[in-house]
Amino acid sequence: MQDRGYLLTEQANPHSVALDQLTPLEIVELFNREDSKVITAIAEQKQQIAQAITIVSNALQSGGRLFYVGAGTSGRLGVLDAAECPPTFCTPPHLVQGIIAGGISAMVRSSEALEDSADDGAQAMQHAGVTSRDVVLGITAGGTTPFVHGALQTAKRLGAQTIFFACVPSEQVATNYDLEIRPLVGAEILAGSTRLKAGTATKLVLNMISTGAMVLLGKVYGNRMVDVAITNQKLADRAIRILCDLTGCDRSTAQFYLEQTGNNTKLALFLLITDTPLTQVSQARQHLAQHNGNIRSALQEYS
Repeated sequence: MQDRGYLLTEQANPHSVALDQLTPLEIVELFNREDSKVITAIAEQKQQIAQAITIVSNALQSGGRLFYVGAGTSGRLGVLDAAECPPTFCTPPHLVQGIIAGGISAMVRSSEALEDSADDGAQAMQHAGVTSRDVVLGITAGGTTPFVHGALQTAKRLGAQTIFFACVPSEQVATNYDLEIRPLVGAEILAGSTRLKAGTATKLVLNMISTGAMVLLGKVYGNRMVDVAITNQKLADRAIRILCDLTGCDRSTAQFYLEQTGNNTKLALFLLITDTPLTQVSQARQHLAQHNGNIRSALQEYS
């Protein structure tokens, strides 16, 4: 069995050696001080994160998919980010996918031993039908998870672009993937518990990558999610408020336009901004499609 004590994520934090003697307030204050280091660590990786956004958006625009691959906390955070894309950006479920060692049951029940199989990671890529159009982002806080490396190495052989996320420096875990993102958040308050600072860093970076890619794909207008999927009352209300705020119409008008466009917030917004008659919904829909759904681009060339 390999000794992984050299990894940054496994080391003991000198600032928390008396953790078991602290009061609740002192524990909170310690967490607050340590968590502030996450933001700094991510800022040092901003160029790499920006590059990841470009890679992912280009792939999605060209018919590819984004796969997050991980085990344990890392896998769960990937599945979570993928699951949020359809309701937020109205993307089809296959566009952004999360793959976790042990399958969906590992989301709610610990199955840490399953991360040790590189073959399982490789098979997951084969089962997903990964191709050269896709991007595979492997998440492993400590950098050594065999499941993730098996997936990334297979994805690379299949021609997919590979992105590696870890919270350890390259001299501790060297790789040859297309892009590396390594926020060095330091030792955890509870030694080895990477659901803490490493998990926070993972969530923040995945937020940036998926949201940034969707922005570049034209699924955002200003700072509004104009491709929001209206699947419940909260999201219906959000869509109405988006239309009212961006066009100045009243709620009844916004609701009417949503009904007339089949709850297509972006199309309803385009019609209201351009004052296009509802008799020309098909033409407006086609115009948006010609601009790959980018409403700002469509508006600039609309006459």
